[in-house]
Amino acid sequence: MSEQATNLQSLIWPELGLCTERDLYMRLSDAAAYSQKTQEIRFLKGGHASFDTYYNLFNIGKWHKNCALASVLLALDGTGTFELVVSLALPERSVERLYNEIISLKDGTSFRLPLEPLMSFDTRGVLYFELRALADDCTLRNAHWQTNDAPTCTPQLMLSITTFKREAAVARTVQRFESFIATSPLQDNLHLTIVDNGQSASIERSDHVSLIENENLGGSGGFARGLIEAQRRGASHCLFMDDDAAVHMAAIERTWMFLAYAKDPKTAVAGAVSNAQYHWKLWENGALFNKICQPQHIDLDLREIAQVLELEFDSTARQPHNFYGGWWYFAFPVAEVKHMPFPFFVRGDDVSFSLAHDFNIVTLPGVMSYQDEDFTVKESPLTVYLDLRSHLAHHFALPEMEIGRKGIFKLMLRFYFRSLLPHHYETLEAIGLALQDTLAGPSFFAENADMSVRRQQIGALTDQERWRPEETEAQHRLPPWSWISPHRWVPRSLMKFILNGHLLPGFGRIGNRIVLAAVKRGQIRPIWGAAQITYISSDGKRSYTVHHSMRRALKVSLPIWRAMWMIWQNHDSLCKTWRSGYDNLTQLDFWQAKLKLDAAALPLNAGDAPKGAVQPGPAEG
Repeated sequence: MSEQATNLQSLIWPELGLCTERDLYMRLSDAAAYSQKTQEIRFLKGGHASFDTYYNLFNIGKWHKNCALASVLLALDGTGTFELVVSLALPERSVERLYNEIISLKDGTSFRLPLEPLMSFDTRGVLYFELRALADDCTLRNAHWQTNDAPTCTPQLMLSITTFKREAAVARTVQRFESFIATSPLQDNLHLTIVDNGQSASIERSDHVSLIENENLGGSGGFARGLIEAQRRGASHCLFMDDDAAVHMAAIERTWMFLAYAKDPKTAVAGAVSNAQYHWKLWENGALFNKICQPQHIDLDLREIAQVLELEFDSTARQPHNFYGGWWYFAFPVAEVKHMPFPFFVRGDDVSFSLAHDFNIVTLPGVMSYQDEDFTVKESPLTVYLDLRSHLAHHFALPEMEIGRKGIFKLMLRFYFRSLLPHHYETLEAIGLALQDTLAGPSFFAENADMSVRRQQIGALTDQERWRPEETEAQHRLPPWSWISPHRWVPRSLMKFILNGHLLPGFGRIGNRIVLAAVKRGQIRPIWGAAQITYISSDGKRSYTVHHSMRRALKVSLPIWRAMWMIWQNHDSLCKTWRSGYDNLTQLDFWQAKLKLDAAALPLNAGDAPKGAVQPGPAEG
């Protein structure tokens, strides 16, 4: 029995340069110590280690619910005598100790504990284990959650990374992948394809790594090219990843194993995401699209077991139809693809891809990507432009996302006031362009897939809202002062009535001058009464300042009001245009022509694919 056991999930250790928040991996007492060099835990007598952590607990509920498993084992590698406790946590119940015994670990032999005879697992349960050393000089080298069952399939997983002018980041990713694949038991089932939109990455090709030079049609074009390559190679699954691929490589093995045992062929795996500033703070564990993007479990502290259990219990249920996974890490079955990415360039392509398919999207503990920059610093007139037009496109193009004329109008007003009230007039100009492009319909996106004109246009109009070194920015703003309290009901109500001074002549001279952290960009409550607002990045090195101006607000608002009125009037015809156009622009032949691909680059049986569908070709010989 033990010789046939398959590792479903092994320990993930802290990794220098990625994440070293130890409480995300293990909890150690004073008499236990972790060696980063050898990746093992040494114990003195009484030393304790617990793995009730985000990276190393085992969500048996998700495996039981989604996968064909009849057996589960815990395997431990190390030396010494321990008290072993295996616990099962269930929602709204006390934690149960499934196993509490004294065990001995010996070099060269794995201790294996079958768990399936102990109880029938609930579909929302979480397993974890603890060790307490009963003597000095004890060691834990690894641990695995295993099964004796055969997988339902053997996924051929192709990783697709789109990159543009990030040569160093993608080179590091390839190096990490090559080191990982050299010892991985899955090396015959994994392949990495780099789609280089900048045609500047010097990547050495190998048996496990391919490089494709691609025209810069943004993330949409890059990932479309990657999907085509996955089809051409005969891959059963494709994994879209960011070019810095800041994930533990062991997360790829976890993903592969889950897909291998999945009962539903539509199963997809979405990675969570955090940022490089606070590795313990979750940005999202998947998201919902409900008029706007709504990150799930945002700001959750992954160091706290109670919050991690809440995360795992909540995310075990099948996700609603408007759930989506970001393309920083999204693995999906190629055979279930009915629509290629829509040519948004960037922003919104991952949302519509999930919404347009009936994937069974699952998130797994420990499958998380780290972004190298604060998300709030990324917001700009260009990103707001991209967000608004993609939001509108989702609602117009996808029948299940329709919210009606009033819903569309409320969405446009939300974007409008979110920029007007804090005096982001350059963003308002970009919003006007987004509304124009939405009115033009899918044909605009087909003709402007490279976004070169709009990127140049929005770049030229962005001045005040451009992040600059804080020392330089400080020379061009008046010192902060405040006399209108944004927290008191009466002045706040007055500011709402006059649209934060935009209906009061002379407000620019009497309003508050305030300084806010970048994380507060987009928040309205702190800016009531402010005529000058300075935003400072999380690292304190960059900032920008905006100023109240009635004249400029009116000038940039007029085209927005006209466009909103036209969208209101033409709502029904826009729905029809967008639905037919979306279908046309998400077919294989559109991307074949747009990317100028010859027959050798296409799926080998692409000609047999039905309209609107994409099917994998046979594996290469």
